[in-house]
Amino acid sequence: MKMKLLGALLFASFAFAGANAETKATITKAEVNAAQQAWCDALVAIGKAHTDGGDAKALASKVLDEAYNYAEAPVFFKPTLAYGKNTFRPTKEGALAYFVGGDPKFPEDKGFALKPWVKARYDNLGDGDEGIQIHGNIAITMGNVWVTDKDGNETMVDKTFVFKKGDDGKLKLIVHKSALPYSPAK
Repeated sequence: MKMKLLGALLFASFAFAGANAETKATITKAEVNAAQQAWCDALVAIGKAHTDGGDAKALASKVLDEAYNYAEAPVFFKPTLAYGKNTFRPTKEGALAYFVGGDPKFPEDKGFALKPWVKARYDNLGDGDEGIQIHGNIAITMGNVWVTDKDGNETMVDKTFVFKKGDDGKLKLIVHKSALPYSPAK
């Protein structure tokens, strides 16, 4: 009898979770594209703030609050140039150190956003929006981000982003995987 009751309760909780997920607003590809462009624009803005003598750290902290889901849960963040014990950055503190440096807990970080990058753009796998998958209130992207430094040197980075749409209707990154493209020895 207890097993039947437990089974019924489990079934009811999964059914409720499924019904709840269906009632949340679905993410659109336009929202995903806007979030990716906003990420690119924010990266450039942080570098510009630093170059102009502004508070790049405060701006980066605000960007992390707006674009990443750190306030709700750990974020799976693997930055491009991270390595060793600090390869993965599940906390806002670790992400902030990566973008602006200056944290003794992350001594290898020099501030990726402080290069400064003067231009950033993205593309998704394939033509158009083929590199975007939408699953209800979750969207997954795979493609590249192109960043350009002040001397005009452009670097391509492979990116996978996973966005979650919150109850407030805003997209937040819950996964950010970044790496330089593999280049075999010749």
